[in-house]
Amino acid sequence: MNEIDLLAVGHTAFDYIIQLDEFPEPNSSTAIKRMKNLHGGAAANVAVVGSKLGLRTSLVSAVGGDFPESEYRRFLDSMDVETGSLITVPGERTPTAFVMTDSHHNQISYFYWGAARYFRESRVPEGAIRAARAVHLATGDPSFNCRCGALARSLGKVISFDPGQDLHMYSRDQLEDAVRTCNILFGNHHEIDRITGKLSMKVDELREIGPEIIVKTYGKRGSRIYADETIKVDAIPRDAVDPTGAGDSYRAGFMRAYLSGADLETCGRFASAVASFIVEAEGTQTNIPDYDAVLRRFTEHWGYDPMLE
Repeated sequence: MNEIDLLAVGHTAFDYIIQLDEFPEPNSSTAIKRMKNLHGGAAANVAVVGSKLGLRTSLVSAVGGDFPESEYRRFLDSMDVETGSLITVPGERTPTAFVMTDSHHNQISYFYWGAARYFRESRVPEGAIRAARAVHLATGDPSFNCRCGALARSLGKVISFDPGQDLHMYSRDQLEDAVRTCNILFGNHHEIDRITGKLSMKVDELREIGPEIIVKTYGKRGSRIYADETIKVDAIPRDAVDPTGAGDSYRAGFMRAYLSGADLETCGRFASAVASFIVEAEGTQTNIPDYDAVLRRFTEHWGYDPMLE
């Protein structure tokens, strides 16, 4: 019997969330309006949000010697995220992201890999994968993700894949391997377009070689789910303070509904309801809703109870 609903593989990071009026031109500077040091990393975001929504989650990330005694580690424990498979590199620092957002909600990110460079030489966490119903491959080292995906596939696990901002690190062969391995492919509209371009395939052709479901998100314009039919899902309008982490929370919400057996339209709507909370505050893990809060917003907006198990 599986002990974990969803295993998230990839980055856990310290996030510096920076607000600017506008991005500077090269060889110039601009003033920072606000800056906060918060919790982040795509895999950790999915694990934390998933746990708050009622999933049993675990996390595989490469972290530095500064992490075991950190407030972030204590927070993960308080959120009941299983962290026994973290890869700790004593002589390195935990990955750190600097995420800059301008007044038009455009973003530029800089990411210091630190301990995450050791993903490539790390062993696949076989025990963590065996214990999970589903495995989410988030941003991280392509070779490590592909190895984890191959094992998960051999064990019949549900696999979702979201290369995110690390998409550029995948060779064509690695990207094709990951796409062939997964059941669900997530990406924003820029990333899905880059994937189709890099593999010289259309969305329907991607589905023929691997994922039965492709989810393409468009921020405040909602999302499209490509399966046997194409489903358009609106975003729930909210006053957006910071879009950082909305995509990861969407993925966690989608997987929460999907693992409950919901139809795909309900999965997308539930995911949009989850993401609508995250954009209301700065940071990726600052305004995480619980299941009941999402249910209320879902029902208010769409007029029915998704009745997830």
